[in-house]
Amino acid sequence: MYAAGARKLVLALKHGDRQDIVRPAGRWLADAADPLLGCDPVVAPVPLHRGRLLKRRYNQSALLAGSMAAWRGLDLCPDLLIRTRRTASLDGKDRQTRCDELTGAIAVHPERAPRFEGRPVLLIDDVMTTGATLDACTAACFGAGITDVCVLVLARVANGY
Repeated sequence: MYAAGARKLVLALKHGDRQDIVRPAGRWLADAADPLLGCDPVVAPVPLHRGRLLKRRYNQSALLAGSMAAWRGLDLCPDLLIRTRRTASLDGKDRQTRCDELTGAIAVHPERAPRFEGRPVLLIDDVMTTGATLDACTAACFGAGITDVCVLVLARVANGY
């Protein structure tokens, strides 16, 4: 859950440039993922829009996905999903507003889709608040022919707005 300690950890990674958190957090994710790994999934992070990526300098979900995949020897596709447009900050927004903002904002990279059609995907994100972003990512995967998607997050907000 996204209580004081988890919140502090995630925010340090996300906004505090604390990339030293990635390796142990990747191990925690790898351990938690054991029940999801039986079908040899491709690991993919929730994407950032390139403008936000330039501002932040890294995608914390991509770092976590890379670490988690390395711990388990899984295939990683850091650009399976792309943000097709910049969205407003979702902080403090309710689920419906988040869903509306994300409509059409995430897609499977057109050059990656054929490689993963019919193969399961394990989506990695740092925090799940309402699930709207993961819903948008999952819908994009299904729209591209990916038939099995699981999600794994480092922390979950207890009362996701």
